[in-house]
Amino acid sequence: MKRIIHTGIFRNSFIFLGLTLSFFLSAILSTALTMKTLDFFFDVALIPLFVNIGVIIVFVFLTRLYAISFRYASVTEIIKIFFIAMATFVANIILLFIPYGNEFSLNRDDIEWCVLSFLCMFILSASLICSYRILLYLKYKFISKADSLGHRVLIIGAGSAGTMILRELQITDKINYIPVGFIDDDPNKLGRDILDVRVLGNSESIKEIAEKTKATQIIIAIPSANGSTIKKLTQLCLETKCEVKTLPGIYQLIDGAVSVSKLRKVDVNDLLGREPVNTNLDEVMTYIENNVVLVTGGGGSIGSELCRQIAEHNPKQLIILDIYENNAYAIEQELKRKLPNLNLLTLIASVRDSVKMDDVFKTYRPDIVFHAAAHKHVPLMETSPNEAVKNNILGTYKVVKCADKYGVKRFVQISTDKAVNPTNIMGATKRVCEMIIQAYAKKSSTCFVAVRFGNVLGSNGSVIPLFKEQIAEGGPVTVTHKDIIRYFMTIPEAVSLVLQAGAYAKGGEIFVLDMGEQVKIYDLAVNLIRLSGLEPHKDIEIKITGLRPGEKLYEERLMAEEGLTKTSNNRISIGKPLEMDDELLFKTLDKLYKEAYNESDHMKDLVKELVPTYKIYKD
Repeated sequence: MKRIIHTGIFRNSFIFLGLTLSFFLSAILSTALTMKTLDFFFDVALIPLFVNIGVIIVFVFLTRLYAISFRYASVTEIIKIFFIAMATFVANIILLFIPYGNEFSLNRDDIEWCVLSFLCMFILSASLICSYRILLYLKYKFISKADSLGHRVLIIGAGSAGTMILRELQITDKINYIPVGFIDDDPNKLGRDILDVRVLGNSESIKEIAEKTKATQIIIAIPSANGSTIKKLTQLCLETKCEVKTLPGIYQLIDGAVSVSKLRKVDVNDLLGREPVNTNLDEVMTYIENNVVLVTGGGGSIGSELCRQIAEHNPKQLIILDIYENNAYAIEQELKRKLPNLNLLTLIASVRDSVKMDDVFKTYRPDIVFHAAAHKHVPLMETSPNEAVKNNILGTYKVVKCADKYGVKRFVQISTDKAVNPTNIMGATKRVCEMIIQAYAKKSSTCFVAVRFGNVLGSNGSVIPLFKEQIAEGGPVTVTHKDIIRYFMTIPEAVSLVLQAGAYAKGGEIFVLDMGEQVKIYDLAVNLIRLSGLEPHKDIEIKITGLRPGEKLYEERLMAEEGLTKTSNNRISIGKPLEMDDELLFKTLDKLYKEAYNESDHMKDLVKELVPTYKIYKD
């Protein structure tokens, strides 16, 4: 750190001296140009020159011009130079008005010297300040454009963000970019030149313009665009063979720092076309802050994101509990790096271990529990139904009993839309978990709720990572059915809504998240191949494999008997609780326990006794 500070001081001091010298040399030059005799120098210019040094030093310091980054010199720095030059001009005029004897030392030569001194000072110093950018622009104009290896770039959006990106592309010295045109839907901009780059057409002509300009890269520079606009533009760009990049959303660019370094590759998230999820952080803060929070399955995709977001809301203590040590270790180390003052505890344990769960709750007394531990892979659970029951149903039951016994304030069960009219054992077990939550909510002082949502992009074992692996291996990309559709949400979006749903909890609710429009998995595969710069069915085959055991063509958010009640967040609704026989539920749970650990061959039939809407898959 000290080395960095010393380097910065040295650099600023060097620039300070350089600028002061350039201003002074300007004054000397103007004196040389106007000096007719040697007497002029001693009688007129000598004293003002010494005063100029003082004025220059003071104003360079006051304007912090010495801290300039030559790479990003702009109008701001030019204005500062103008004011410094003007300050010396005024100082010179005042000095020349000072009387020598009974006369004022002011004549045409003196005024000529003052004006010329001002002009020389301004021009020379401004040229010095902008020299780096001038050299980079000349390199771009006369060298980079002639280099066939450069990235030929189309910029979508001829607004302020697009202009700033263009300016940086023209002066960057790291990668050779050749901006070949703008795309903009504003008809008033069509045909206009921005920094020597023309607006060539609107978004409907992206493919045609990309081919005509031989573009190899497209940058979407509209950070204020909504999800549907980005989706539309991305799909149009994917019709070309260009690499597509975009700027983050406007909320991530609030400081105005638009640059090449902020660009990222377009990904599948941009194809969902969903508006950003808004979460009331004050509501979340109210019940998380200063409480001990336990996250079971805290190393998983959902669990780890829960830990990230909870950690940002000042819990008294955050406890990560997971049976898989590698995942738990990864999120633990991440949080320690980012939030070194966080009171963090990581426990390796299974929710199936009654004794361990009791000890955890008795020792650490969590106030809030987010129960994310579960087996979730549909095909794997179809062949291991007893394990699905042991982990999902019985594990949940044990954690719920501990929460009730030790007076947990709030318990949030992570559920899934696969629990609705399930066609697989995984979904059926999650429906039983919802039933356990609702049964305990009736008799416990703990506030028990469940949150139901669909697929999350990028979660462990989900379709997107699988597609990426298959593309990396050269294909084929496997899709079970051409018409299969799913709800999708990003992991941070889903978790932020889970946290806010927890704030609405009163007990017994099943919160249902609005996942937006359903997405065709086949279209997702096509777009992901194109995002990788390849052509579907040409470079990468898409193979239809047939529905897997227990897999639906589409998922449902509600059962027929359920209805939705809106909350203050229109992305979160509450499903109407269903009537059920709690006594039968608990008796059947005891039966499931015995049969699961006896490795029953009829586990699916036993689960169906509790979940009549469960349709058992038959070969």
